[in-house]
Amino acid sequence: MANDADNVRVGLNGSIYIAPKGTTAPADLETAWPAGWVDLGYLSDDGVEMSYSTETEDINAWQSLSPVRKVLTGVDMTLGFTAIELKTSTITLYFPSSTMSEVTAGVNKLSIPAAPTPDERAIGLEWADGDIVNRLIIARGEVTNRDSITLARSGAVALPMTVSAYADTAPEIAVWLSNDPAWAAA
Repeated sequence: MANDADNVRVGLNGSIYIAPKGTTAPADLETAWPAGWVDLGYLSDDGVEMSYSTETEDINAWQSLSPVRKVLTGVDMTLGFTAIELKTSTITLYFPSSTMSEVTAGVNKLSIPAAPTPDERAIGLEWADGDIVNRLIIARGEVTNRDSITLARSGAVALPMTVSAYADTAPEIAVWLSNDPAWAAA
């Protein structure tokens, strides 16, 4: 199989969407994200980091110095990104179980609980490279890591976070849709 530079992709731009767990996601690339899905807006120019890893355990035998088998014991998938739009959808995602309310006209209050409850959501990631569109849909996910918020003169106030994907009833951990013609190649 020869190298083909036409199959090299970049994530030129994209969006992260969130919705309540159980919200129907688009099943194709042409359908707009339906009601209930909220675009988190601007992300830092670092884009989104997608990570997928597996864990295995060795099965050793008395008669062999090397493992005779490996058993899959875990799968982990995460999306890391930094939201740079400070709005209700991004702030309440960063601070789980928090609520936004209006105190007086034009003054809002974010109530951050001392003991937040689990905050599972549906997560969508869409990115494009020219006419090539990709959508990754996580039916069950949750922000499991939050990096520090930096308030500085030299950059946007940013909300860096990592979403962990959980297995759904399918039992898929995620679904990736693409119109990339290279995917059809043998």
